[in-house]
Amino acid sequence: MTTGAAQAEDGYDLWLRYGQPGGSAVSIPHTSPTLAAAAAELRRGLPRTTRPIVLERATAPEVSALGLKLGALGDEGYAVRQVRLGGRAVTLVTGNSDVAILYGAFALIRHARTGGNVDTATLTSAPRIKLRMLDHWDNLDGSVERGYAGQSLWDWWTLPDFRDPRYVDYARANASIGINGTVLNNVNAKPDSLTAPYIAKAAALADIFRPYGIKVYLSARFSAPIEIGGLKTADPLDPQVAAWWKAKADEIYRAIPDFGGFLVKANSEGQPGPRDYHRSHADGANMMAAAVAPHGGIVMWRAFVYAETNAEDRAKQAYSEFKPLDGTFANNVILQVKNGAIDFQPREPFHPLFGAMPKTPLMMEFQITKEYLGFATHLAYLAPMFKETLDADTYERGPGSTVARVIDGSIEGHKLTGIAGVANIGRDRDWSGSTFNQANWYAFGRLAWDPSLPSEGIAREWAEQTLGTDPKVVDTSVAMMQGSREAVVDYMTPLGLAHQMSTSGHYGPAPWIADLKRPEWNPVYYNQADARGIGFDRTATGSDAVAQYAPPVAKIFADPKLTPERDLLWFHHVAWDRKMASGRTLWAEMIAHYDRGIDYVTGMRTRWDGLKPLVDAERWQKTATYLAIQQREARWWRDASLAYWMSLNHLPLPAGEAAPEHDLGWYKNQTFPFAPGQGK
Repeated sequence: MTTGAAQAEDGYDLWLRYGQPGGSAVSIPHTSPTLAAAAAELRRGLPRTTRPIVLERATAPEVSALGLKLGALGDEGYAVRQVRLGGRAVTLVTGNSDVAILYGAFALIRHARTGGNVDTATLTSAPRIKLRMLDHWDNLDGSVERGYAGQSLWDWWTLPDFRDPRYVDYARANASIGINGTVLNNVNAKPDSLTAPYIAKAAALADIFRPYGIKVYLSARFSAPIEIGGLKTADPLDPQVAAWWKAKADEIYRAIPDFGGFLVKANSEGQPGPRDYHRSHADGANMMAAAVAPHGGIVMWRAFVYAETNAEDRAKQAYSEFKPLDGTFANNVILQVKNGAIDFQPREPFHPLFGAMPKTPLMMEFQITKEYLGFATHLAYLAPMFKETLDADTYERGPGSTVARVIDGSIEGHKLTGIAGVANIGRDRDWSGSTFNQANWYAFGRLAWDPSLPSEGIAREWAEQTLGTDPKVVDTSVAMMQGSREAVVDYMTPLGLAHQMSTSGHYGPAPWIADLKRPEWNPVYYNQADARGIGFDRTATGSDAVAQYAPPVAKIFADPKLTPERDLLWFHHVAWDRKMASGRTLWAEMIAHYDRGIDYVTGMRTRWDGLKPLVDAERWQKTATYLAIQQREARWWRDASLAYWMSLNHLPLPAGEAAPEHDLGWYKNQTFPFAPGQGK
């Protein structure tokens, strides 16, 4: 048990905070760069063990002779067993590949550092999802779109010559949680990323990441054949365009033999795409997929689209465009679908495409960086949000057809499966802008490996490895984390509201914005608030977005009496005086949610204050300061929102409720043109 104050530290070590090397005896009968990395981690990360540790493939004769029945582990699953090899008792870490053994080594370290005994450890696990990706929205100028942890980790200017040792630590951290792919550049891609100098830079990173089982991918700009290829068109059905992409893929694979493939954002938010040429998304994706197919590459085609013309409901756009294309994509194409139909909101119902395209592999896209959840300064542990989506039932094949089972391929038997998280990593010394933001990176990796893991268990693992094993520190931190995302929902977008942030930097409340060029850029489009009520009618009397869900789900969402109150205003325009489950009116219930969110943050501050003697001063102080910011901004969200709603409904506050600190005009006049994360 940790006692007394920890030594001052800056958070660089993440959850790989090993302390002094344990000096365990580790042997690798058949070495490789990956096994050497695994052995190095064990020697650094484990306490001294009684038994020596042996790293060996399951196919080695001496391991095969043990009859451990490890065939079900696949290419990446691992097993840790107490066995006798060569006449001695050893801890065997094994799998069907060197990378599997690396994952097993990290699992053994995690087991030891969360209270387990290495000398009796019996561990077995295999990933349920094939592609476990980080998407970096990093730009070539060093900025990071929706990044809140400083500049890009990639120093494109000094690559490929200078290979920052930090790149190795990035790979170590990802391998420790099973992440096996990274998209290096922004989905709003520059064509330069596909030119020879930048291919060489990507190749340098691929060389560093390879021993850790991590493949590199690139976001590709659909119009690159015009911009860097000299063609007059990017029409996917033009043979010259197809030939250009094939030649480009060949060039990349000469430099990066295990290059993973392309991520494509097309015909969304002004990005070029096949619809510019009256072609379908399948036409575009399949043409690019043919270019990488000979090399074993894939295309991840994003389904985040909304029409160039004003739409009746932005939430319907992706389904409307992609559902008719089910079964028309090449077998090395996977559609990357956001967890909800709008845009990474604090809460969204699961995306209706999950469960609606049985013939097409779909991969999940979560956002780890908190674009709409308070940036780096608000404590919001996202595992409960990820789980909320993963555990949702799509009814694709009847009850039990969860989103997790859609994306892991178990419902329809898809072999190409994937999950991606928009990274929250930058050049800040603590990687993610704050200590608790690191937990979201960690939680994403753990759930990408196994979506069934409980969010509280993941939080406890992370806290024990990151903050130490003192029960008070761990229990308090986990308690803070578990309700933190719900608190953000309460003080920002309660009861199913969405997209009430300012519309450029997405910082701060602005539910009144109504004058932007396109309706769906305005928060008023989403709240639909007026004197009678609030909320977006997505039933048959409105946009009928509920019809995009399977009938058992649609039946619930179509009826305000059945719709969970957490989603009520997402699907229904509701009168201010509607009676809620609590017995309060909708108006009073909204106020109660705003207040509850603030109270939770206040409670987190109090709990964290109690840990001051037990957490190193540097991380304690930064967290305490950020919690104070969060408390202040939670009150700002409440007061600004209430001021606006009261200007429409003309209702008084319930007795005893504090009035907004300022009038509505004051809140409207707040501007933040230099909010972080706007780099493009």
